[in-house]
Amino acid sequence: MIIVSKSINLGPLESKLIFELEKQGKRIFDFQEAVEIVDTSDSSVANVLHRLRKKNRVEQIQKGNYVLNPARSGLDGLWMERMYLVVDHIVDDYYIGFWTAMNFWNMTEQVPMVTMVALTRRKRDVEYADQKIEFINIAESRFFGIIEKKMEDKTFFISSREKTLLDTLTYPQYCGGLSESTKAIWHSKEKLDWDRVLELIDRLDIGAVNRRLGYLLDLLEIKKDIRGELTKEFTGYRWLYPSSLKDNFSYSKKWGLKLNVSEKDLLGWRGH
Repeated sequence: MIIVSKSINLGPLESKLIFELEKQGKRIFDFQEAVEIVDTSDSSVANVLHRLRKKNRVEQIQKGNYVLNPARSGLDGLWMERMYLVVDHIVDDYYIGFWTAMNFWNMTEQVPMVTMVALTRRKRDVEYADQKIEFINIAESRFFGIIEKKMEDKTFFISSREKTLLDTLTYPQYCGGLSESTKAIWHSKEKLDWDRVLELIDRLDIGAVNRRLGYLLDLLEIKKDIRGELTKEFTGYRWLYPSSLKDNFSYSKKWGLKLNVSEKDLLGWRGH
């Protein structure tokens, strides 16, 4: 029987960088950190990183930011770092949100193909390990309701369960549509802090979101007390789902909405 073994040859500078990163527990690092560890010129460090990338020991997330494929990834260097931790390393003042947060909070069984991140500035999307990080620019006035969560020995920021719900009604186009919002309300009705929802909706101060939430609670026939808090004298009408077609709709006088999504479509998930 012939046994074929595979090995990886690392130069002294490559070994120094990898071993020190492993020792420090750094799986995600930037160029400057590599320079400090290798303790040589920028050009030499750039060459070290280039060689390590060819050997699948390091992967570039974006210019200047890298993921170490640790020893436990095996000889082939097959490794994928947790996307939430990647996000936390490459941006500040963010939160994981929208459909990604819905999945995190078990508001949907759908697994989004991208990691969606809210920022108050524009940033180009990033691709890492065949997955996409999509950055969505929102107004500073809507940037709140964020909590810190721990993963392994690291932390990341994500919209709270309550803010995630309101984001599904503010940005349904980033959350799988309004039927997913309806499903999220139903699945989370006992887990949400509804007093907190009311606090956040007052702070958000978007009339259409207030109306959509009230309408969907009515449709689901739940939280009568919350519906009472949301009922107001509305002026004019808003679209139930602005991103949907607008050529066929009815009106909800109670909630001041133009209903361009049918009840059947909003509740279609109940048949599954």
